[in-house]
Amino acid sequence: MKFIFRKKRSWYILLAIVVTVAIVVLWRERFVMEKVSPTVAFVKEHMTNPNGTLATYLQETASERADIVAGREALSESLGLWMQYALASDNEDMFEQAYKQLQTYYVIRPDIYIAWKLDPQGKSHVATNALGDDLRIMGALLQAADRWNQGRADKLATASALSRTLTQRTEQQGYLVDFYDFKSGHSTDTLSLVYVDLLALQAMRDHQMLGLDVYSRYEDILHKMPDDGLFYPKSMNVNTRAYSYDDKVNLIDQLIVANHVMEMGHKPDKLIAFLKKEFGTRGKLPGQYDRRTQKPAVDYESASVYGLSILLAVRSGDPNWAKQLYQHMITLRGQDTRYPGGYVFDGNTHLFDNLFPLLGETYLYNFLKK
Repeated sequence: MKFIFRKKRSWYILLAIVVTVAIVVLWRERFVMEKVSPTVAFVKEHMTNPNGTLATYLQETASERADIVAGREALSESLGLWMQYALASDNEDMFEQAYKQLQTYYVIRPDIYIAWKLDPQGKSHVATNALGDDLRIMGALLQAADRWNQGRADKLATASALSRTLTQRTEQQGYLVDFYDFKSGHSTDTLSLVYVDLLALQAMRDHQMLGLDVYSRYEDILHKMPDDGLFYPKSMNVNTRAYSYDDKVNLIDQLIVANHVMEMGHKPDKLIAFLKKEFGTRGKLPGQYDRRTQKPAVDYESASVYGLSILLAVRSGDPNWAKQLYQHMITLRGQDTRYPGGYVFDGNTHLFDNLFPLLGETYLYNFLKK
């Protein structure tokens, strides 16, 4: 009897092991990420103008104001994000095409600055830059120059020329500011915290385009910035060093700043804990919150919020949360069957609501395949 009992117990143990292994295998197989996201094909097919520039919106709309983007106009923001995706996916050809766009359409000469907006034909009708986009592009150029030999000297020269323009024309009180009008000479005294791109500034420092003391100033901005107990400020006045807040908090802004904080080596614990609780309770992350009540101010979701949250989760070493965010994010993708791979709602989409998710899932894919 003892022999039979032991034999049955061994069989049950073996069965339990087999079942456990099968569950683990099935779970792993269920979480499958595509090496190349279908969003890439969507961007190439539906969000690219005939001249190769990236359209901001899917639907065509006439531009009514130079300071507001409309329809198929192209943004330097989009070009910088596309360059970052090319780097994340290790696609040198894609990066070279983006670099040619930069040189052909975006760099305005003889001043050597990046126009923040182009019309669908690639013409600039603005005389202003956008600091965050400039830094993103310069950081991408320096990263590409360090990774690939093709055109290395030219990319370094371009980044250096753009850097000189920024420091000579747009700096106030020792800080770069949000924008400078190269036609009127007007500038702002505001530095938005989303623009304090530490990875780009580090690259500029490492390539002697930014002094060590100057770089330290930007680290100090993020290190010393206050919060309201949870949310970060919107901007800093470079004259008074005063930080200002928005009453309605845009999660995209908060997440970009949180990712910058992670780049400094500090984990934004309070915001991460809040986002995890919100996502666990609501099953989603609304796009805006009331700063005072910390309650959602809108019902809508932004795919960019999930893309940036995935970046934050990966950088903070939390792949399980990143996977949860990813699985929810892709439920928003391809809902309009005319545009597979795109985050399209009511027949329209903004390009950054496709590029930030694309970056997020690429970083997650790279992290998981290690």
